[in-house]
Amino acid sequence: MPVTVLTVPGLGSSGPLHWQSLWEQHYGYSRVEQQEWEAPVCADWVQGLEQAVQAAAGPVVLVAHSLACSTIAYWARQHSTGPVRAALLVAPADTEQADFPAQAVGFAPMPLHQLPFPSIVVASSTDEYVPLARAAHFARAWGSRFVEAGALGHINSASALGLWPQGHVLLQELLRDVG
Repeated sequence: MPVTVLTVPGLGSSGPLHWQSLWEQHYGYSRVEQQEWEAPVCADWVQGLEQAVQAAAGPVVLVAHSLACSTIAYWARQHSTGPVRAALLVAPADTEQADFPAQAVGFAPMPLHQLPFPSIVVASSTDEYVPLARAAHFARAWGSRFVEAGALGHINSASALGLWPQGHVLLQELLRDVG
């Protein structure tokens, strides 16, 4: 059975120039939609992710950005993760930072337990939402392979990555291992 790739955007969703949106258009991946993108509640996002995973046919690989990384960690602690075979966790936002957006509720403390599926954490040395050392700490706690992507900011639309081929290579590694 073919693998379903679900993109899981962060706060505000991913705009039209974000690599997640471009991957959806170019490769045909599906997006996990949330009811509230601007003032998210963790429990609601976890439930939205659960609904998307359960609705997917066959095995699932998740591709998360920013706040969605902690959403996946919370989800994995609360639900059966059987359909999910792997996750690419890009630019995990540190929900414990003093300047973390107040409109995002219930995402702290940062979940720090081993994920029950293979994962790769990708972080930038110039990400304003998580210091590189902190992202590496998340990767260790989650049991993830850690990849430093260089000076790419928050690895979002402002980073102007287009289809972000380097990220897609990492996703292909996960997909190969699942297949």
